[in-house]
Amino acid sequence: MQVQDRQKRVKVYGRPVEAFCCRVLQKLGKTGWALSVAFVGPKAMQAINQAYRGRNYPTDVLSFHYPGETIDGIPFLGEIIVAPTVAWAQARDAAGGGEREVRKLLVHGILHLLGYDHETDHGEMNRLQQRIVRSSVFRHSAPVAGLRNAS
Repeated sequence: MQVQDRQKRVKVYGRPVEAFCCRVLQKLGKTGWALSVAFVGPKAMQAINQAYRGRNYPTDVLSFHYPGETIDGIPFLGEIIVAPTVAWAQARDAAGGGEREVRKLLVHGILHLLGYDHETDHGEMNRLQQRIVRSSVFRHSAPVAGLRNAS
């Protein structure tokens, strides 16, 4: 698992991100699979969203599945890209705030990498995501991100 932080507004805690993603994969019966997570700013996310989806706005999460790829003999699911400042803005009034939203986006991205598609699966992905969010894997996770001190 690889975690990259390419933005400056939200502090990303790399090891907890890795541990959380591994626990979600384990809950889904996908131990022994690799993925990468990149955290980017809203401008970078907007450019990626425009380039790959033709949508000219910063979205919260994108997933890129790479079927058949391996890294050092380990099956590689793909890459999740998260814009944590977008997550924080979306979660402004929600319980748990931005940090909880970032964890939800990681779950959402993992499910997409596993082939789920909320736009076509009649709610299957959303139901599975909600089960994970209600589980101890989600509720008892160490924080994966936090706002940096304003100076």
